[in-house]
Amino acid sequence: MTATTMKRTADPVDEVLPYGQMAAVGLQHVLVMYAGAIAVPLIVGGALKLPKDQIAFLVNADLFACGIVTLIQCLGFWRVGIRLPVVMGVTFAAVGPMVAMATSGVAITGIFGAVIAAGVFTVAVAPFASRLVRYFPPLVTGTIIAVIGITLLRIGINWAGGGAGAKNFGDPANLAVVALVLATILAINKLFNGFVANIAVLIGLVVGFSAAMAFGMVEFGGVRDADWVALVYPFRFGAPSFDLGAIVSLCVVMIVVMVESTGMFLALGEICERAVGPPEIARGLATDGLGTIIGGVFNTFPYTSFSQNVGLVGVTGVKSRFVVAVAGGILIALGLLPKLGTVVASIPQPVLGGAGLVMFGMVAATGIKILARVDYAQRHNLLIVAISIAVGMIPLVAPTFFAQVPKWLGPLVNSGITLTAISAVLLNALFNRGGTEVDADRLPESRRLL
Repeated sequence: MTATTMKRTADPVDEVLPYGQMAAVGLQHVLVMYAGAIAVPLIVGGALKLPKDQIAFLVNADLFACGIVTLIQCLGFWRVGIRLPVVMGVTFAAVGPMVAMATSGVAITGIFGAVIAAGVFTVAVAPFASRLVRYFPPLVTGTIIAVIGITLLRIGINWAGGGAGAKNFGDPANLAVVALVLATILAINKLFNGFVANIAVLIGLVVGFSAAMAFGMVEFGGVRDADWVALVYPFRFGAPSFDLGAIVSLCVVMIVVMVESTGMFLALGEICERAVGPPEIARGLATDGLGTIIGGVFNTFPYTSFSQNVGLVGVTGVKSRFVVAVAGGILIALGLLPKLGTVVASIPQPVLGGAGLVMFGMVAATGIKILARVDYAQRHNLLIVAISIAVGMIPLVAPTFFAQVPKWLGPLVNSGITLTAISAVLLNALFNRGGTEVDADRLPESRRLL
């Protein structure tokens, strides 16, 4: 066995798979995040009442920037990039504030200016925010990750039904496609090992897509209208302008993003069996900020790590960051080739929902696995978990619960993940006399000895 082989065996995060396998698993990552990636520019572009061609440009720019920021996050340079298999995408936490800006008369250049300023703010505070990881022992981390999974499951269930608000929501054809995708993924994991098992989700998506075509659920009309090639260039809509209120609003959003990203990074570290401490989190959060600056420059929006892809890493067991680098390259290509991107966009939501139930459930299961290490002989630990999960469920169960609070608090109180994090950290500080360092049980044996 060569030294290189020994290194790959010891650290699967740095493993370089055969090119064909990396392409297949990388495409799998793209397919499961694509719908979420294009949703934000569609929503914000609609709120701004932009013409169809300009909204199409926003989508292309978003995919292009997604790819660039994903490459930075997983490959890294200097003090930027967590160097884990992280796929980056536009955060939904910014949708509400940006739509409010659009409806209140802020021009699109003002939105992009606020995005750039919020990115600079995130890069500046990332080293300080990363130090809060000492307040995230398994009791807190497990609770947050479980709620991340539950929150994502709401998205997956809506996809499975046909999409929130769809006229045919819950149609038997939708449910049949979901069941077929689930059955395919389960059967492959039962019958196969190795590479075939690693692309079980991709195969499930292909089988589900084929069934959806047979049911007449696939619409290719937009493919004919899309351009073959579209260039993405900075400041397409003009030089950015800077509105103080808009900047403050998006800075609050980025605080929420940093809390959620910290939970994602800890979950991914758990799955990949790699130590994730303040230095790693600082690099990851700095990439959120740098990616947001890149987003503002290239006519798109704030970026964060996509949690559905964290679930995919857990499902496939493929932990290589170079696979995600391939996904980043595919995203750049989709941004420059709109016709190809439109083909991917034609995947019906029930097909994605079948895969989403598996992946998002895996995130929740990871949180439960971490919570299994908590000492419940101390009865207040169970109380911390119970209250934190309950608080995190409020925005999911009753979306209008906080409708009367000041608008600037909206990004905080309408994020169940953030509410859970705040509750768990504060209650842990109250009952356990403050946060403790991440315990050694989280780290693989090889790293405990370093």
